[in-house]
Amino acid sequence: MTRPLPFVALCCAMASGQAPPPPAMLTIDIENFVEYQSDVTDPSKIATNPNITPVLPPRNFFLAATLGDIVAVNGQPAKGTYAAQTWVVGLSSNPKPGQAIADTTRTALRYATFEILKSDGTLVGTIMVMGSAGGSPPPPGAPLAQTAGNFAIMGGTGAYLGVRGQYGQVTTSQTVPVRLASTAEDPSNRRTNGGGKVRYLVHLMQSSVPQIAATANGPAVVHSSDFSPVTSSKPATAGELLSLFATGLGPTQPGVAPGQPFPSIPVAVNSPVDVTVNGKPAEVVAAVGFPGAVDGYQVNFRVPADTAKGLAAIQVSAAWIAGAPVTVTVE
Repeated sequence: MTRPLPFVALCCAMASGQAPPPPAMLTIDIENFVEYQSDVTDPSKIATNPNITPVLPPRNFFLAATLGDIVAVNGQPAKGTYAAQTWVVGLSSNPKPGQAIADTTRTALRYATFEILKSDGTLVGTIMVMGSAGGSPPPPGAPLAQTAGNFAIMGGTGAYLGVRGQYGQVTTSQTVPVRLASTAEDPSNRRTNGGGKVRYLVHLMQSSVPQIAATANGPAVVHSSDFSPVTSSKPATAGELLSLFATGLGPTQPGVAPGQPFPSIPVAVNSPVDVTVNGKPAEVVAAVGFPGAVDGYQVNFRVPADTAKGLAAIQVSAAWIAGAPVTVTVE
């Protein structure tokens, strides 16, 4: 349910003069990870063998197509596809015959996309990247957990429209190296034939992130029963249904044209929306674009029943990207 409020206008745009939002980190888990390396000269034999097909690639300078299934983002179940085009170049400062001499050590140049879906198959957005794989250590400033790769994020669509940043591989106890296959292997059997298990750490820089709006009286968090602000004189209670007003939650379903206000009938936020209270997940009852607002949203959530009395930190996230927490009083 949505209702007009005296402070709704403040919920539709962030205050001016704010510092750029902090970077976001996504851990993306991929399974059935296979790289199909070009070793077939007869086009009629490409993608025809239903069985696991070992590769016999050239020494260097060949193309490959890499495919994998996205199965989780930040530990939450997800779907999607990692797809990449790879050009093997074999850079080395101490090359073996067939490798390319260079001051850097990298195995390949790669363009890739992460097309991320919710667990129900709804498209959330796509992240596009480009860079070099393997070899030398990660670039300066990369997340310390990153073990391989030197990739820049070139942009995105959907919930990741306009993102920049970097990403690379993280080695875990569950890591299984990518399986190398011939392009003669039929990729329709990729999940049956199996492949690697890989985790990528995606370091995103964005123009905006999900954020609970501010009013002259504090965070834009209200009692859903009468839409009065949650304040120290009228605090929230454990188990109560509250509403918060936020920006930066991204596209809705059905969508609206970029820059246009949301329609009078509330439309649901397309991305996964989560709310935490003191770090504990809260039940999200609804997350919608606020009618008449541009980049203004209403999220109805229930305060966890075991929330302690006192100041409570509330944080909202969309597409697995969290905003800064705000505090309200719980009595």
